[in-house]
Amino acid sequence: MSRSPVAVVIGAGDATGGAIARRFAREGYTLCVTRRQADKLEPLVAAIEHEGGRAHAFGCDARREEPMVELFEHIERDIGPIEVAVFNIGANVRFGITETTERVYRKVWEMAALSGFLTGREAARAMLPRGRGTIIFTGATASLRGGSGFSAFAGAKFALRALAQSMGRELGPRGIPVAHPIIDGAIDTAFIRDNFPERYALREQDGILDPEHIAEQYWQIHCQPRDCWTHELDLRPWMETF
Repeated sequence: MSRSPVAVVIGAGDATGGAIARRFAREGYTLCVTRRQADKLEPLVAAIEHEGGRAHAFGCDARREEPMVELFEHIERDIGPIEVAVFNIGANVRFGITETTERVYRKVWEMAALSGFLTGREAARAMLPRGRGTIIFTGATASLRGGSGFSAFAGAKFALRALAQSMGRELGPRGIPVAHPIIDGAIDTAFIRDNFPERYALREQDGILDPEHIAEQYWQIHCQPRDCWTHELDLRPWMETF
């Protein structure tokens, strides 16, 4: 008996990650979504199930190797074949260089880079025997250029981009596209609303990114024909300068 394909979203937060999960669920994928605390995923799972989809929530620290290995093995064995893996953990912090502690720098790297490596490696291990699948790493403005106060975040996002490039060159010829969309702008989230009200005010002018529209781009990445793959695309509001 065939099993439904699975989409794994590591870092299924309340905005972008959740929107990505709902988008793939609407296409018939079984969703496996993770956050550090599984109870925070209950609203997302309920929303997917309310729309007729299937979802499983996992509390998992993506920085730790053993739980990540066990997670992917469990999904493959007990839920279904992993066809899509999305790494969407954010680790955006802002500190001046003299205020950036070793602990901050290391934790940001662990969240945004090490976790991405573990996600990508385990996804590749699941997909390679079948010779198909899609791996997507969420990038940011800091993936392309460092900014004042963002040494920790930019360092980690640069590393994630290099990982995606290396994996793309290795796995693409084996049937598995690896993509690195760059979110170059503010996203419609509670964080932006509460901390950057002047930026959030641009929402009515389509001046910040809608998570649902980001999710649509992720779906289109997965649907690319094999003769026309893209590795990297940048997403930004029409008024964003670059």
